[in-house]
Amino acid sequence: MQKLIKQIRAYLNMSQTEFAEQLNVTFQTVNRWENGRALPNKLAQSKMFDLCREKQVPVYDMILKKIEDESKAITLDSNRVLLYHGSKAGIEGTVEPKSRKQCDFGKGFYMGTDSGQALTLICDYEKSKFYIVSVNTDNLAQIEVPANIDWAMLVAYHRGKMEKINGTPFYNKYRDMTQNKDLIIGNIANDRMFFVIDNFFVGNVTDMALINSLSALQLGKQYVVISQKGCDAVRIEAEVELSYLERQFIKEIAEENRAKGISLANDICKNYRREGMYFDEILDEAKSGGKQ
Repeated sequence: MQKLIKQIRAYLNMSQTEFAEQLNVTFQTVNRWENGRALPNKLAQSKMFDLCREKQVPVYDMILKKIEDESKAITLDSNRVLLYHGSKAGIEGTVEPKSRKQCDFGKGFYMGTDSGQALTLICDYEKSKFYIVSVNTDNLAQIEVPANIDWAMLVAYHRGKMEKINGTPFYNKYRDMTQNKDLIIGNIANDRMFFVIDNFFVGNVTDMALINSLSALQLGKQYVVISQKGCDAVRIEAEVELSYLERQFIKEIAEENRAKGISLANDICKNYRREGMYFDEILDEAKSGGKQ
């Protein structure tokens, strides 16, 4: 955290004494923080948060730059893909496909191309950890799902939303799509997307509105290893420490992104409110044999 404190003070163009006065601590305390001999407690970090917000210090950008710098320092073989992973409790032992079953693509180990998505996923958890990871995609049975209705229906299948048409060819299509695969590559259903896809499942928006929202939100990709063979191809490259101060700024960005995503999606959904089919209509058609 010492580097971040130096960056904040430099951005504010303050001396250590001036910075200390702003936080109601001594010069010696700030000096110890910046030399790595002590860490600011939660109260001091809360004061820093308030000061940075007041002075519009771009702390979130500093966090992303820190991750970018650490990523650039990692040398990978050409068959490995650099990705990011957020864990609510940290990784202990070997990597395993043990995320909650009703995630986007079911049980697995989730990684993404967008560091910001992994950050916002874990910012509410004090024991969470952020990792830079890589995966060797050679020799993995894999499927890439584009941002279309197949992506939405595959998510629906894994979230248990299609059970009323269990046994139909339409249901079996999505059941079989990821069977015997090690790796699934698809769009991230992050905070910005959750609002739209949830509204699709409950029947508030059509598939056309959903697909156009997917395109407009420009989500990153997620790589999900769903077999132990896939997990064995994952390597943890670095763990990035996140302070209480950093988590507060990440939370703010997460809330802003969600609000922006909802606003954008609402506008798109209005434009497509009469085009396409609703989720229950798709299932009813599949149940009657009209949709394969």
